[in-house]
Amino acid sequence: MNIYIGNLAYTVTEDDLRDSFSEFGEVANASIINDKFSGRSKGFGFVEMPKDTEAREAIESLNGKDLNGRTVTVNEAKPREERSPRRDRY
Repeated sequence: MNIYIGNLAYTVTEDDLRDSFSEFGEVANASIINDKFSGRSKGFGFVEMPKDTEAREAIESLNGKDLNGRTVTVNEAKPREERSPRRDRY
């Protein structure tokens, strides 16, 4: 299951996410989304957990909890919507 984690402190690392979620089971992947221009965290990320039961337990346990000084939002990630290609404006 792919899990969304929002309201992350800018100091949170992928290892921090992996450590927090690994308490509940296997973590296949952990990633923080960074701004492509500044390289700075956008304040959210994703964790992939192969077992749904472990993922749901992590969501229930970590949603609304403090992680590095901020209360995080944790829920099942929604599939990304298809976006139409950008068009240059004149």
